[in-house]
Amino acid sequence: MKFYDLAAGSNPRRVRIYMAEKGIEIPMHQMDMMKNEHHTPDYLKINPFAKMPALELDDGTILTESVAICRYLEALHPEPPMFGRTALEEGQVEMWNRRSELEIAIPSAQCFQHTSDFWKDRLEQIPAWGEACRSKVLKQMVIFDTHLQGREFLATDDYTVADITLQCGVLLGKGIGLRIPAELENLTAWWKRVSARPTARA
Repeated sequence: MKFYDLAAGSNPRRVRIYMAEKGIEIPMHQMDMMKNEHHTPDYLKINPFAKMPALELDDGTILTESVAICRYLEALHPEPPMFGRTALEEGQVEMWNRRSELEIAIPSAQCFQHTSDFWKDRLEQIPAWGEACRSKVLKQMVIFDTHLQGREFLATDDYTVADITLQCGVLLGKGIGLRIPAELENLTAWWKRVSARPTARA
């Protein structure tokens, strides 16, 4: 297998943290966006959407999208379970993973894309939309803070892929000055726990 990675990318980081939690090692190929490697004909055959990550299996089959890659690896390496231990837990993990993605990770990414000089001349930036996304993240963080009261992790009693998704979204936000407000003590405590895990720098 070969994992097409982007060191600074949130979605590749999701898979790297997941693999580190599982103790899975896969050869990695680092993509260089500054050299536009993700738009070369060879890579577009791997992922026509020109995004990372991508997982190339031994038979040449390609999987893209971070959660899809994690689900495939989960089937191969079920322990420790990262998508829940029971039917109910699987539903809870799916629910909070989607919430983390839709309410925190994606709007944080859009804030970055529409307000950062890094993306200037790479896409059409709409700064007002980026700031609207920033406001949305801060508003939704309050809901996550309330949910985390008395809880160690987001979806179940275990650290799961839902925590990884939220973790990567919060980390991206920190990079653009979108930090957890100090008054959100539960979310702040959760962040300290997950970012202290040995896998957090994967």
